Amino acid sequence: MPSVKVVNGKQIVVEALGPSQRFKRFLAKPLLQMRYNREIILAILRREIAARFTGSAGGWLWAVAAPLFAIAVYTFAFTTKLQMSFVGEEGQRPITYALFIFAGLIVFNFFSEMAYRSPMLLHEYAHFIKQTIFPSDMLAVISTLRAAVYTGIGGIVMLICVAAVNGGLPWTAILAPLLFLPLMAFLTGLSWFLCAIGAFTRDAGYLMINIVPLFMFLTPVFFRPPSGDIFFYLNALTAYVEIMRDLVLTGTLPNPLVVLWALATSIFTFYFGYWFFDRYRNVIVDVI
Repeated sequence: MPSVKVVNGKQIVVEALGPSQRFKRFLAKPLLQMRYNREIILAILRREIAARFTGSAGGWLWAVAAPLFAIAVYTFAFTTKLQMSFVGEEGQRPITYALFIFAGLIVFNFFSEMAYRSPMLLHEYAHFIKQTIFPSDMLAVISTLRAAVYTGIGGIVMLICVAAVNGGLPWTAILAPLLFLPLMAFLTGLSWFLCAIGAFTRDAGYLMINIVPLFMFLTPVFFRPPSGDIFFYLNALTAYVEIMRDLVLTGTLPNPLVVLWALATSIFTFYFGYWFFDRYRNVIVDVI
């Protein structure tokens, strides 16, 4: 039976929930918050996307030009003109290896944008959080969606290049968009965690600036991890990189164990990040 408590002269109904009911409510809470605040999310997201290239003559062309330029540079770097050592697989063309690298960078750049911005995200919107009743937990969702837009543009450019180089796309490429769902959940949870940490200390932002570039070398962006070596999969991004390459480049279905690992890390990080943020939500306003 629910009980009634009086706080500051107001009656508050407190429900007596069992452990399973509390767990179900916890699982549903972030999803219900997204649904309830969907209009705010879309309004701020539109504003952030519009402001991305404000004042630029090229505008959205830069979002397309950047991945094209990256692919061109990687292709040129592994030709004899630059005399760099080609480390691709035997018989692999430089353009194919460039796409191999770019597929890994799409995932890693998505992660790096979130890692760089998240620690300072609450400080960036401090005026909203302090002066209005603002759902601060939705900032991580907005930031992830914003980064996903540009990542999606890079993904489309990659698909076009793969089709041009190979004369078509493998049928598994139609499954590539499904990869972004668990990846976005993973990065949203990571953003919640970093937002909460960053609210208490700005050092978190400076730490990410130094760690993220080094983290690239622990992510198989420039190489394929040895078969059966689980060490590389301790880095959750490895699974997403390998799934991306399997679906788009090699045209094979990914290893089911790799898919399960990606889903497990996604779900755990999503809910752990939200739990951590929600735990300190009430004191965040006072410290930012």
